[in-house]
Amino acid sequence: MSDKTTASPIPLAAPVKAKTAWRDVWRVYTEAATFRMLLLGFSAGLPLLLVFGTLSFWLREAGIDRTTIGYLSWVGLAYGFKWAWAPLVDRLPIPLLTRWLGRRRSWLLLSQLIIVTALVAMALTDPSVALQPVVWCALAVAIGSATQDIALDAYRIESADVERQAALAASYQTGYRIAMIWAGAGALWIAARAEVTGGAVYQHGAWQAAYLVMAASMLLGVATVLLSPEPLRRELPPSKNAADWLKGALIEPFADFLRRYGKQALLILALIAVYRISDVVMGIMANPFYVDMGYTKDEVASVTKVFGVIMTLVGAFVGGALAMRFGVMRVLMLGAVLSAGSNLLFAWLGSRGHDVNALIVVISADNLSSGIASAAFIGYLSGLTNVNYSATQYALFSSMMLLLPKFLAGYSGQYVDAFGYSHFFTATALLGVPVLLLVWLASRSNTIQAK
Repeated sequence: MSDKTTASPIPLAAPVKAKTAWRDVWRVYTEAATFRMLLLGFSAGLPLLLVFGTLSFWLREAGIDRTTIGYLSWVGLAYGFKWAWAPLVDRLPIPLLTRWLGRRRSWLLLSQLIIVTALVAMALTDPSVALQPVVWCALAVAIGSATQDIALDAYRIESADVERQAALAASYQTGYRIAMIWAGAGALWIAARAEVTGGAVYQHGAWQAAYLVMAASMLLGVATVLLSPEPLRRELPPSKNAADWLKGALIEPFADFLRRYGKQALLILALIAVYRISDVVMGIMANPFYVDMGYTKDEVASVTKVFGVIMTLVGAFVGGALAMRFGVMRVLMLGAVLSAGSNLLFAWLGSRGHDVNALIVVISADNLSSGIASAAFIGYLSGLTNVNYSATQYALFSSMMLLLPKFLAGYSGQYVDAFGYSHFFTATALLGVPVLLLVWLASRSNTIQAK
């Protein structure tokens, strides 16, 4: 990794570069950096469900009304606004910790300690007796988790060259999804087995045990941070005064992006804003579709949790390997085609009636496509960032990529009521057509800064 603050642009689609040998492509998954991202991905994925799905189950069992539970989901807005404090993570040293661990690892450790402390506090508080402390603890978990995401994205981007970013992203996704299974099904399993036989329906001690185990599980990430190397340090120019520091921390990261890409910045931002639009808009109506088609909870859970997760992980690793072999942009195009095309399979599934085998085929294909697209997209976003502002710029990219899709997804139920599921799934596939055009334009004209 170079120490230069500026670098010459290298075309993403440059044909002069020799293809990476397959043995070297798969060898990246045996490297220490890839294994570290697996463990850190687990640390990143663990808190999410503990302040969403798992927490809502706990609160409902504790007798909290559904309206209140719905309002409490707003703690998740911390993830959507993480770009607001990303400049601090990028530039602000933490007393003592930064000198000991370095800029990236110090923020990772601080955020993990916040998560662990807040989870322990949640475990020791009974929401049926005092709800407000649980709310504040959940908010602390969400803020700590969002901060960890900022620091971890920067750590990943600075730990390897552009060619390895998709593979690191695949490893990260694997750890992330394993953690979500553990924080979801695992937490419920622990709570169920910690209950006292013959006791009341709601037993706070059972949930206390589950959340204490989840807090202890975060120590895996803490140990990984302490045992991992700090990425090559980049010296930042000293600030003359507070105004100069604010300019470097808040304004310069965004100005740098516009300066490096010029007119292409609009094309890049447009691609980021719509790349996952087919998946996100369709996903809102997936569960209502399963219910209306007569699938039971057990059927949906077993197919999506087993076949779906496995195929997503396979897709992530395949996408990472293909990106190293053929380049990020080619796999980005492949992911866009597969993501849109897999939505048409749901339209076909709607014509099959209650067919579990067909559901397995469609879920497997859809999750495989999603894994490939996600690995390539994360690799693409990573390559766009300047390592001097990696935390701020990546936080901006990862926050904005869901804004438009989430807005449109709010109208998905109204569309299904008016036109039916078949038309809806076909329409979401058509939403992917502009994405193909944007990827093609970006592959022809976009340049990426060499790190």
